[in-house]
Amino acid sequence: MNILVTGSAGFICGYLVEELLAHGHTVYGIDNFSKYGKVEKSYDKHPNYHFVEGDVKDLALMKELAGECDQILGAAAMIGGISYFHTLAYDLLAENERIIAATFDTAIWAKKHAKLKKINVLSSSMVYECADSFPSKEGDERKCPPPLSTYGFQKLACEYFAQGAFEQYGLPYTIIRPFNCVGTGEKRALCDTEIESGNIKLAMSHVVPDLVQKIAKGQDPLHILGSGNQIRHYTYGGDLARGIRLCIEKEEAINEDFNLSTAASTSVLELAELIWNKYYKGEKPFRYTSDAPFQYDVQKRVPSVEKAEKLLGFKAETSLNEILDEVMPWILEQIRLGGI
Repeated sequence: MNILVTGSAGFICGYLVEELLAHGHTVYGIDNFSKYGKVEKSYDKHPNYHFVEGDVKDLALMKELAGECDQILGAAAMIGGISYFHTLAYDLLAENERIIAATFDTAIWAKKHAKLKKINVLSSSMVYECADSFPSKEGDERKCPPPLSTYGFQKLACEYFAQGAFEQYGLPYTIIRPFNCVGTGEKRALCDTEIESGNIKLAMSHVVPDLVQKIAKGQDPLHILGSGNQIRHYTYGGDLARGIRLCIEKEEAINEDFNLSTAASTSVLELAELIWNKYYKGEKPFRYTSDAPFQYDVQKRVPSVEKAEKLLGFKAETSLNEILDEVMPWILEQIRLGGI
């Protein structure tokens, strides 16, 4: 299958493109390197990977690429950590609307004039930002209050783009909601602004690399945002890539939406203590203090994962302990190199 992946140089797509190539697909990638700058990937020279540096909003270029493809994965977006939601509240909404509109314009054209069969939309767990029912099932995003952050609201809008394109143009879709991706390859973004957390300046506001950085730099007590009781589902990038591939491949995914996540709930405080004990090997007692949280720091996010397992046969099985054993050494090396 030929698949156009927008934002193919991004964090999750770093896992996904490799996954798609390993399963015999041909990938057409497009990215403008606006987040990290130019990055090298292990698959850059793979014979079935065709990359173009460009802007997804360039419809002529997008149509040229989509004309070769059976499916599109719309992953391109301005995306970052929690501080990003606040400092770029308007740009996130406006630019991501332009990106998703261009992606759907391309898909609608390619369905009519080429061989495109389906669009896959990479949404976000932030559509459940105001969820009041747990675990949150697919469909609950239409029942709970809408997201308060512009980022979460725009991701929900992406899902309405899929609804509208199907209702008006008969464009099949799959909506994909990854939860708290953790893995290697997530560096400091070009547009990140530094924030202070105790005596440490951070630029990412992604909880795992930020906690590792503060611990590695000797912060004691460790500063965490809020009480630390925030519940998250930290899911390995490789597991998410497999789940996204299944969403692309399986007929059961057509016109469906899926939460892709580990079933394991972990509080930020539990995560912090686990990273601390791994770093210090149990030789230093864990201490922490709480900083004022950000406005859009969701307190509880617990997905139902039954639908993905039932229809796709997908289950995220990599434990948080295993994830940290892989990711922490990479983060520590990036700290040494100045990459985060």
